[in-house]
Amino acid sequence: MDYRTNITEFLLLGFSQTKEIQIICFVLFLLCYIAILFGNLLIIISVTCSHLLNQPMYFFLSYLALSDLCYTSTVTPNLIKNLVATRKSISYNGCMTQLFTMHFFGGIEVFILTGMAYDRYVAICKPLHYTIIMNRQKCDAVIVASCAGGFLHSFGQFLLAVFLPYCGPNVIDHYFCDVYPLLKLACTDTRKIGFLVIANSGLMGLVTFLVLLISYAVILYTVRSYSTENRRKALSTCSSHVTVVVLFFAPLLFIYIRPATTLPEDKVFALFYTIIAPMLNPLIYTLRNKEMKNAIKRLCYHITGSEGSRMNGFTVFHHHTVS
Repeated sequence: MDYRTNITEFLLLGFSQTKEIQIICFVLFLLCYIAILFGNLLIIISVTCSHLLNQPMYFFLSYLALSDLCYTSTVTPNLIKNLVATRKSISYNGCMTQLFTMHFFGGIEVFILTGMAYDRYVAICKPLHYTIIMNRQKCDAVIVASCAGGFLHSFGQFLLAVFLPYCGPNVIDHYFCDVYPLLKLACTDTRKIGFLVIANSGLMGLVTFLVLLISYAVILYTVRSYSTENRRKALSTCSSHVTVVVLFFAPLLFIYIRPATTLPEDKVFALFYTIIAPMLNPLIYTLRNKEMKNAIKRLCYHITGSEGSRMNGFTVFHHHTVS
């Protein structure tokens, strides 16, 4: 504890110390964050305000969008702020809070993706039992279990980092607080803790990724006997899921499955699961999904229609008042 009190804040190096590159990154990441907010909020509202909420796939999709929104919000606003700040720092408590919340929402997303894969497995491989297996109580239980799993995962990461002694230096070669960069700053032997990080993050991600791949392989095997039209619909839905899974898990496994060390490429790979995946998920799930596109159209029509009705009412009231 005496060592730890020597560090009250950490300095984040980010991507570059060149002013021109920082300005370009600021504009780029600001636009990305606006796109993340707009896209994921659009999915949440479109699903919540339509009958799609009663369908398990879209029920999970709305919570995936919410976890994406929360996940990227633990990192991106601070990244954007630091790109234009003179002193790119984060307090010790802020660093530990960011570490916990990032892994919490990231863990929730991993388990929700698993729940979505199970939903597609049941829908395609056991269609006659789908409504019985994937009832609302089961879907609620999957969300609760995802939150519990995310909490256990993030709490384990938090404990590994918070009890380490930090006696300087306090410069983190990253754009957010994570376990591996913090292990590099700890003034103690962290080899055993590094193995615990691999077990908590790397192996958990690897096992989940393999389970997802196996489930989709079973689905592909099952749809061979389907008609051409049904096969096309099943593959269209699953292809969106597989794209999201690979986009999220591939860079995550690159960082967490190896021994405790940091590489210059880590910051680039981390962009995929902290910013790029949350930004692309709404596009991936809506561009090839007719029901989602219809729900978004109905939402936009409802908003514009309500606005038009209010304007017409105001016009009538105005003419009545004048006459």
